[in-house]
Order: sequence, then C-alpha cells, then structure tokens
Amino acid sequence: MDTLNLARWQFGITTVYHYFFVPLTIGLAFIVAGFQTAWYRSKDERYLRLTKFFGKLLLINFAMGVATGIVQEFQFGMNWSAYSRFVGDIFGAPLAMEGLLAFFLESTFLGLWIFGWDKLSPRIHLATIWIAAFGTFLSAYFILAANSFMQHPVGYRINPVSGRAELTDIVAVLTNKVAIVTFPHTILAAFLTGGAFVLGIAVWQLVRHPDRDRSAFRSAAKAGAIVVVIAALGVAISGDRQAKVMTEVQPMKMAAAEALYGTKNNAGFSIFTVGTLQGDSEVYSLRIPGLLSYLGTGDLNGKVEGINNIQAAYEAKYGPGNYTPNIALTYWTFRLMIGIGMLAALGALWVLWAMRQGRMLSGRWWVRAAVVLPFTPLLGNSFGWIFTEMGRQPWIVFGLMPTSAGVSPGTGVATVLISLIGFTLIYGFLAVIEMKLLVKTIRAGLPDVPRAALVGGGDNDGSDGNGDGEPGANGGPAEGHSDGERQLAFAY
Repeated sequence: MDTLNLARWQFGITTVYHYFFVPLTIGLAFIVAGFQTAWYRSKDERYLRLTKFFGKLLLINFAMGVATGIVQEFQFGMNWSAYSRFVGDIFGAPLAMEGLLAFFLESTFLGLWIFGWDKLSPRIHLATIWIAAFGTFLSAYFILAANSFMQHPVGYRINPVSGRAELTDIVAVLTNKVAIVTFPHTILAAFLTGGAFVLGIAVWQLVRHPDRDRSAFRSAAKAGAIVVVIAALGVAISGDRQAKVMTEVQPMKMAAAEALYGTKNNAGFSIFTVGTLQGDSEVYSLRIPGLLSYLGTGDLNGKVEGINNIQAAYEAKYGPGNYTPNIALTYWTFRLMIGIGMLAALGALWVLWAMRQGRMLSGRWWVRAAVVLPFTPLLGNSFGWIFTEMGRQPWIVFGLMPTSAGVSPGTGVATVLISLIGFTLIYGFLAVIEMKLLVKTIRAGLPDVPRAALVGGGDNDGSDGNGDGEPGANGGPAEGHSDGERQLAFAY
C-alpha cells in the first residue's frame, strides 16, 4: 500500500462513518419538530413524551456527528494538501458558509431548544427546533455545493502563474446543476433514514412491550412509516433526475454503473451481471430493456455511451491514461444503494398493513424487522456515497485534477498508516459508546412527564391541556412544586 491508497482508505472510512449520523440528524430533527408541533396544537401528552424521547436520541446522534465531522477538515491539510492548495479558493468558500452560517444556526438553536424548555414560551421554544432543523438543510446544501464542484467544476479560472484554481463566480458554484439535483435526493434520503429510525424503534417497543405506551408508539410507528413511504417515492423521482444530469456531466460514471462497454441505443439495466475475470466484458446478465437509456436520457431508445468509447474520448482530450473507475465496485454499489434503500419502504408498507384497524404486532419476526429497518437506509446512503465518489475516479476534481496529484507530497506511508489505524480504533470505540447510549435510551422507553410540564402545550395560561382553562385536574400546575423541581422535570 502506498501513501495515495492509504490516504484514500482513511478518507473513505472516516467519511462513510461520519455520514451515518448526517442523514439521521436531518431527518430526525424534522420528525422531532413534528411531534412537538403536534403536542403544541393538540396538547396531547403522548406527543410531548415522544418529543422528549426521540429528542434525546437526536442529541446523542448530533453529538457524535459533530465529533466525527471535525476529523474531515484536518484530513484536507494532512493528507490532501496538494488538493487543498489547488482548489482551496473555491472548495473552501461553501464550507466556510456552512460553518459560519448554517452550523452556527443549527447548533445555536438546538442549544436553545435543549435548555429552553422551562425558560422560553411554548411558541418560541417550538420555533427553536424548527430553526435548528432548517439549519441542517443549509448545512447539507453548502457541503453538497462544495462536493458538486468536484463532480462538475464551474465558476473558476486557472491562474497561469500559480497553476491554482481561483473562484470567479460564487453564484455559479452555489447553483451548480449537480448540487441542485443532488440536494433534494440527499434530503429525501435523510427523511427516509429518520423515518425508518422512528419506525424501527416504535415497532420494537410495540412488540417487546405491548402494554407500555401502546398508543404513543402506534402513533410514532404510523408517522415513521408514512414519512418513509413518501420519502422513498421522492428519492426515486429525484434519483431519476440526478441520473440524467450525471450522464450529462460524467458519462463514464453512468457507463460504469451498468458495466456498459459498448455504446448502445435502448440500453437495458441489468439486475445481475457476470463478467470476465478481467472485468472488460459481459458473460451473462439479467436486464430490463431500455431502462438504462431512460435513466440516462429520458428516452427508452436513447443512446448511452459505453466505457470503451468514453475512454478513447478522454485519452484524446486529457492525454494517455486509464480513465475507467473500478467497474465491479461502481456496478454493485449502484444496485445496493437502490435495493437496500428501498427495503425500508417495503418494511413501512408492511407495518401499515399489519397495523390496520387497530391490529397488534406480535412475533419474533417483527423484532428482527424492527432491528433491521433503521439500518437499511443508512446502508443505502453509504453505498450511494461510495458510488458517487468511486465512480468519479481517477479524478479528485473531474477533468482538472487526478486523485493521484491531490495527496500531500510530504506525507509518508507510516504517518498515514498510523493515523488510519488510530482513527479506525477511535471510531470503533465511539461506535460502541453510541450504540450503548441509544440502546439504553430506547429500552428505557418514553420519559415520564409531570403535570406541570403539560402546561407548555398551550399558551402557558395554567390550563389542563384540554382547552377548558381548569387548572390542576389534568396536567395543570401542581401546588407546592418549587422552581427547581419544575426545571428538573424538563431535564432529560
């Protein structure tokens, strides 16, 4: 293993690990905001308890996402300094916007939400979680804009003296066609992830503890399932649009996704393919006729360029070299992204059908399904990012800089290997902590909410939560409770 491959392994491992937390944070933040909105409007205790329960899981996940994301920034300087020097003027701009604007907004209002339960009015407190949730949207867009420059460079010029790429149009970078189609696809996948997380936990609780908070978890299961089904439909639609833009700006990636070596009209999409040992031709495939042409061009008879033709065109344009990504990896990650991700939608439909007309869920298969459900979109997201980044190879910035030219010239094999092992061990340790915290919180079930807490569901007028203005009977303030007790009641 040389420095380049070790640096790529390190960035790949840390990025995929970090990305476990990103879509879950985005999707779960909006679902928690939805539960709190339902409580604010209906004054139903179930939704307050669901808000606090899934809110705690959100905070655990958010903290892990922040901790693992910090490592990404250091790698640009440690292992990829040549890349950072070449493209830092452009790549750094949206990342700075993400840190100074989006993440600041997200973290500040999430902090207000955490500590503002008994300090802010119910309406203002509700607004804090919604603002924090929309902050995750902004963070996602700025990061995707930076990544989209690597996929389709725009808004730059090459300085002939320094040889560096310089920013000329930040609007062009932020409105990159790749970013515009990637953003809705990524956000919808995040909702798919958050919905599956809520659905899996709710189903597990309903099966393992059928007599504990049944009504609340049935509501959570239905909400999670509906989010999953709608998000899955959106992922499919947005993915279709993204595939067409990908075919336009990176035709080699689309050809590699199908292992299509020769240019074809009415190109089919293979469900399964067996290739030669060299990986340069097809032996057998089970395919759907015309589907690849439709994905790439919007026409069942459209022409899709093959790997061999694109390789020849790139050699003529960029010079001699191998411009083909790892075909087997690109081919299978593309299918795993679609297949595993869509399993969550099938699971959600299954739950909705099984719970119709008040039916109960029971049996060991439901426990297993509940455990598997949250992981399906997480794996689908990971395979999607692996496909996106590996399918761009051998470019770190498409058409401008090969990946081999981006690694730090002064970094040796031993340095990268030590940090790779260190980060992997630390991340493994963090994974154990994360899972223990999540499992402990999930097993504990919904938190108890004292009557004083239910006052926050309305306009803080001392009503009992049913809108009749009678204090104390059903959630109004109880006499004899000190301010300290009330503050403790809101704590997690």
